[in-house]
Amino acid sequence: MKSRRLFLLAGYSARGAVDESLVYMVQSLSTHGDIILIMDCDVPAPELDKLRTYVLHADAHRHGEYDFGSYKRAYIYARDTAILSKYDYIYMINDSVYGPTRPIGPYFETMESFGVPVFGLVCNPHHERPHIQSWFIGMRRDIVCTDWFDRFITSVRPQRDKGAITYLYEQGFTKLITAQNIAYRCIFSVPGRSIYNNVRHLYRNGMPFIKKASFTRHNGCLGRQIRYVLSHTDKNVRDAILSSARDSLGDEYIDWLLTKNPFKILYRNVRYFFHKIRTEKL
Repeated sequence: MKSRRLFLLAGYSARGAVDESLVYMVQSLSTHGDIILIMDCDVPAPELDKLRTYVLHADAHRHGEYDFGSYKRAYIYARDTAILSKYDYIYMINDSVYGPTRPIGPYFETMESFGVPVFGLVCNPHHERPHIQSWFIGMRRDIVCTDWFDRFITSVRPQRDKGAITYLYEQGFTKLITAQNIAYRCIFSVPGRSIYNNVRHLYRNGMPFIKKASFTRHNGCLGRQIRYVLSHTDKNVRDAILSSARDSLGDEYIDWLLTKNPFKILYRNVRYFFHKIRTEKL
């Protein structure tokens, strides 16, 4: 059933590299569908060659439009090569996460069994602008083949900051499908910044990914939660995550983040507490 799904995969590397976590993600997805990978960075051909056997198409050049710009380019490739009709479901996924930390197949089956045209892994139930988080969105083929979806995705342009991207494209996509009276549903409902901060709780509740930003938030106070998740994952994914995190953040930082020393953990928690008091005037 592999050909039922097409993954429009958006990637980014500040180092212009294909790291172990991206290889692991691509390998995992490739067992469940076909992949078009677009990276918003310049990556040498030998690096991209690490993924050639797992993808239909891969390209990596800096375009400055972030994940939706990569989704746009992957969609245009699929549209212009007339392959969309081969698939029942099209997913937009980005590599702002590490994982999957669990077998991903059952999650696809669950989302596709919802019986709605659009679905996702995580919804943010914002009281004014509820939306599907854009790092993992799935759609039936008939949605992707509409004129309004084509206009939306091809209208993506560089924006001044991440807030504008979130408003126009992440929240904008959900707003658009709602205006079209199209139902959507997600497996998880995660408010605010909990997707970054509640690493252990989400893992225990079945979340198959860790946001990369969790590794650098709150002065390292999420280290114990991250260490918990890593200690409960398969060795292959754990090694891929740690390899990539060390490449990105350095050995010294990762060793500090994942320390088991209770005094170091207490010190950084206290330090972060007083930082919050100063900056937020609690």
